[in-house]
Amino acid sequence: MYKKYPSRIGREIVYPLVIILGTLTAIMIFSKNSWPGLIMMAITTFFLVHTFRNTFYIIKDKTLIIHCGILYHSEIPIDSISKISETRNPLSSPAASLDRLDILYNKKTHVLISPLHKKEFIRDILGLNPAIEIILNS
Repeated sequence: MYKKYPSRIGREIVYPLVIILGTLTAIMIFSKNSWPGLIMMAITTFFLVHTFRNTFYIIKDKTLIIHCGILYHSEIPIDSISKISETRNPLSSPAASLDRLDILYNKKTHVLISPLHKKEFIRDILGLNPAIEIILNS
């Protein structure tokens, strides 16, 4: 089995970034000698857009592959997953939304992800490991 799940991109993360980057860019446009700052803003914006567009999750055979831009890549054996629960935990993670799933694996390790289609993702994971405990808020 090979299936790719894009990350949900949440307004609660994107809007503050747009406001901050837009404000800083506007300030730099109206400042003298602002080229270095504008170049840094362009690089930062490119990096953020690239990270959001390249955050995804793959189920390949019996492995969950988590990819977040150039910053994060992890492979988790699906057999090591013991629990998946819904959360809005804002901790830094390979998730582009606060509508997240907390995955517990290896008995004590957590990772937060935000697949666009959570129910489909959970169904597919359960198809490979039906022993996973699922805790949904709804």
